[in-house]
Amino acid sequence: MMQLPAIFEIYKPYIEKEIKSLLSNTELLKISKNKIALYEMMAYHMGWADENGTKVISNSGKYLRATLALLSCESICGDFKKALPAAAAIELIHNFSLVHDDIQDGDEIRRHRPTVWKIWGKPQAINVGSAMKTLANLSVLNLQRNNIPPNKLIEILKILDESCLRMLEGQFLDIDFEIRPDVDIADYLKMIERKTAALIECALQIGAVTVINYSKIKPFKNFGKYLGLAFQIRDDILGIWGNDKKTGKPSGNDLRKKKKTFPIVYVLSNADRISRQNFLKIYSKEIIYDEDIEKILDILGNLNIREISEKKTEEFYNLALAEIKKLPVNTEKIMYFEEISNFLINRDF
Repeated sequence: MMQLPAIFEIYKPYIEKEIKSLLSNTELLKISKNKIALYEMMAYHMGWADENGTKVISNSGKYLRATLALLSCESICGDFKKALPAAAAIELIHNFSLVHDDIQDGDEIRRHRPTVWKIWGKPQAINVGSAMKTLANLSVLNLQRNNIPPNKLIEILKILDESCLRMLEGQFLDIDFEIRPDVDIADYLKMIERKTAALIECALQIGAVTVINYSKIKPFKNFGKYLGLAFQIRDDILGIWGNDKKTGKPSGNDLRKKKKTFPIVYVLSNADRISRQNFLKIYSKEIIYDEDIEKILDILGNLNIREISEKKTEEFYNLALAEIKKLPVNTEKIMYFEEISNFLINRDF
């Protein structure tokens, strides 16, 4: 398995401490008569506790978005801690979306463990995700302790909420595409620009705007856009051809759910008539069985779809690298942006 760039490990304990302080600073943990309180369910999702509330060392995710927020801040002013509350906010937004996404998709496994809804049911999982979204907004207000002025707080909250709305637009489209036969590559790119790229753009922007003028953050937004597009297409590749022991999700899960990921949309938009008909004959079935997945993989293999998908990922990666050169950051920090970009398009988890 590929190793995360070192910068992730440097920031990780600070990110976790910041988020844990939000989850533990509540009366509900003290008054709940249930064995597991709302915030302990959040801790479970984050990988910090088991389903009984006992602290564990587990797979807590990459903290990609929080890391990008801190890096964009530190690369300008040299002090990543100024942006910690904002980084915690973006990570909570991301995880709120994952909890709700698991409900919507019916996914039972995330990060090698049962999902929140699978253990506690969909109603409580909705509460968990919604509460994480609210905590994210409250976290932004903690920037005041770092002497971030009110006008900056308003800018950051605006970026955060607009990005969250765009992410939800993308999630709507992703679900809508499942029942639409006419999705093309342009539609797909509009969807992932919202569903995935919006929060990555957001992370880079809010980290930067804590220390520089709002008018100067556009290069961070552009870099985040292309990085997010490359990230999602790589995710689509792993969703079909990835090793479930590394990804933490069942192999071929996207195919079983008939997701309109990049490889699938490419077949529907560009394959020859016979290949497309053969593919649709299988993909339009009410239930996709294991033997159907093998047939789909054969079709994708014959059309070189994995190679085409990887080439598209590389295209957006190169666009992201070009944007890095425009970032108003200290030159010695450029290597960290490049390392993260390289990791994201080559990762196996």
